Amino acid sequence: MNASRVETLLLTALKGLPAKPADSVPAAAKKRYSELMSAAIALALAEELRERGMPEARPAPPGEVGASGAERRLAGGIGAKKVDVTWATEESGLLLGMSVKSINFKDGKTKNFQKNLTNRRADMLIEAVTLHRRFPYAVLCGMFFLDSGAATDQTATRRSTAVNAHQRLRLFTGRSDPAGRDEQFERLYLILVDANPFTPSYRVHEVGNPDAEIDLDTALNQVVDLVAERNFDFYESIDGSIYKLSARAARGDIVADERVTDPLVELDDQADDRPGAEDDLDPDP
Repeated sequence: MNASRVETLLLTALKGLPAKPADSVPAAAKKRYSELMSAAIALALAEELRERGMPEARPAPPGEVGASGAERRLAGGIGAKKVDVTWATEESGLLLGMSVKSINFKDGKTKNFQKNLTNRRADMLIEAVTLHRRFPYAVLCGMFFLDSGAATDQTATRRSTAVNAHQRLRLFTGRSDPAGRDEQFERLYLILVDANPFTPSYRVHEVGNPDAEIDLDTALNQVVDLVAERNFDFYESIDGSIYKLSARAARGDIVADERVTDPLVELDDQADDRPGAEDDLDPDP
């Protein structure tokens, strides 16, 4: 089966990373590697969002005028916050934020990946609170990357870090109402990743459901659907892409075949006076 566009983007990003350092290297080297991974993944995800009809999605590669640079810094409810991947517009502010976090190295003493799990969770929850207090309608998605070894680091007396991560994060996903708990994400995903630069691989799970693997396309489709649902006066989602409605669509006085067929292309304000057009529910080819 051929890889989808987002799968190709992510695998290409992982192949572009340097070889992962050994668990025994100094903390500064581990931190630098994790930063490089997060930055590469953020670029891949933002590119996919732009392909799905979100041209303002950031970050973007160097050289793209008005778009390049690192993560965007946004004013939040309890202070400014850098966000790894964003889609924001002048009209609506923050529509979608994606937080990319990772744990890539075993602790030298315990020989498992769990030491920093509590800290990464705290980082993500602070981010959610900060952004939701200022942008309660924003959809926040957490992408938590764990080294694939975290699925098999259990012992006779403890479960694996991956299983423990699902249990410790499941309370903080599934925010379905803009009036819901600020610290919850709309969606949280746990990705087990083998980031070797030759044949990288990954497995995606919704947090709280460790036994069911989903593909990355499905995860992003869920996120896009939520963005459209939160902003139904302006956007709709079709097949995983976001589509912008015209002013007439926002007023609710259009028929089905007047919906846009290309991402973020405005609808034609001229009425379709074809006989029987009001009964034609299929978009124009």
